Amino acid sequence: MNLNAPAFSTFTHDGLQLAYFDEGDRDAPPVLLIHGFASTASVNWVYPGWLKTLGEAGYRVIAIDNRGHGASDKPHDAQAYRPWVMAEDAVALLDHLGIDLAHVMGYSMGARISSFLALAHPQRVRSLVLGGLGIGMTDGVGDWDPIADALLAPSLETVEHARGRMFRSFADQTKSDRVALAACISGSRDLISRSDMATIAVPTLVGVGTKDDIAGSPQELAALMPNAEALDIPGRDHMLAVGDRVFKAAVLDFYRRVSLTDGGPVPKGLS
Repeated sequence: MNLNAPAFSTFTHDGLQLAYFDEGDRDAPPVLLIHGFASTASVNWVYPGWLKTLGEAGYRVIAIDNRGHGASDKPHDAQAYRPWVMAEDAVALLDHLGIDLAHVMGYSMGARISSFLALAHPQRVRSLVLGGLGIGMTDGVGDWDPIADALLAPSLETVEHARGRMFRSFADQTKSDRVALAACISGSRDLISRSDMATIAVPTLVGVGTKDDIAGSPQELAALMPNAEALDIPGRDHMLAVGDRVFKAAVLDFYRRVSLTDGGPVPKGLS
């Protein structure tokens, strides 16, 4: 684990103070990273090596602590966590930084937020990487009410639901605001219709671990979209796929291919 987390800054949107980091050459192609439920920008993107991987490849790396997470403000109202609301936080960060167009990459809940962002603001998205969420984007990922119950339980020892125990343990480990997370899991589960997914035309990579029992098929989701491809991340479950070297190599190759076809800015090493 790389504990050398970058310096975070803050900006204000929708009455909330939101934390983010912004690393790399300001003239380099920007990548906006949106983390998953109960995680943080550091836990999702720094410790598993994404900041290092993308930075060394010549990208400007930006990551937000979603509302309710990390160093950002933590409302306790479930309506504050609708995915299109959190997508506007991410767009507001791009506005704050003066960035018109970025590669957008999200993991799990972050993939859902990224897709809502692409639906509402397609002109801001150069490409999409959707990690840890396949056809569950449109068809759902099971009953998550037990996760909210587990987060609000008096202690981990009282939680019997297996997935609930996993997320409660993770929340305790990261010293999260469990009431905010319970509100988030209740408010952020909106599905995107298959017909709406079919309107997302930007180049898209959908990556899911082959042992992920949450995400659903990446192939089924990619097949709905006009310019998407699927990636199986071998032998990884939902928690471990995010930092996998196969995933990282595929994303770098995907970005290289996008840069060859869209005429946009490329890292200095590729120019």
